[in-house]
Amino acid sequence: MRIFVFCTNCGYICGVNYECMSPFAAIGAVPFDLGVLASIFPEMKFISEKAGRLEAAGTIIRLKNGLYVASPEETGRPLNRHLIANHIYGPSYVSLQTALRHYGLIPEQVHLVQSLTTKHSRYFETPVGNYDFLNCSKEYFPIGVRMETEDEANYLIATPEKALCDLINFSKGVNLRFLKDVAIYLEKDIRFDMDSLSSFDSSILEACSLYSRKSGSINILVKFLRNERYI
Repeated sequence: MRIFVFCTNCGYICGVNYECMSPFAAIGAVPFDLGVLASIFPEMKFISEKAGRLEAAGTIIRLKNGLYVASPEETGRPLNRHLIANHIYGPSYVSLQTALRHYGLIPEQVHLVQSLTTKHSRYFETPVGNYDFLNCSKEYFPIGVRMETEDEANYLIATPEKALCDLINFSKGVNLRFLKDVAIYLEKDIRFDMDSLSSFDSSILEACSLYSRKSGSINILVKFLRNERYI
């Protein structure tokens, strides 16, 4: 039987065979604040100083003031940038090119994680990527948003329909007035997977148009899909 004791040197729970079990293993890839860190190291009087030492050692990564994520070497789990986006600034959900690329609907690699939020627009640069948050209305926000699970991490992300609506809404210079405008935008401008349109839920698009910044463009998108018999 192995006996585990708290090691004051490394701050981990160590077994008699000198193997260390990271206290961050149970947290996994979920971002956490200083309160959680204090619960892991209750003997530490100044938890912010402990956080600084752990960050310097590469044990944890600071995402912003007071928010951290454990290193994958500590947890054995990869970082999830979609999950991180939800935690950095919320309420928010991943969308636009980030979500479309996630679903394989556009070919370009997307390095910036884009999200929508009901708060003010913000931008964050972190050691694990850059995150852009765009403001939308409280009425528009919940339409076409779903929870996804990836590597035991749950995060909010736009459905394909909502992600496309968001991209149209927040892209400067995009004004779809005619059916041919939609075809050019989808096929040439963003190189969208046209075959996927057959599975689109028109009710999400129609709901988005009610609170959209570009209702006319969304409505012509719906008309285009119906004319092409995609929905």
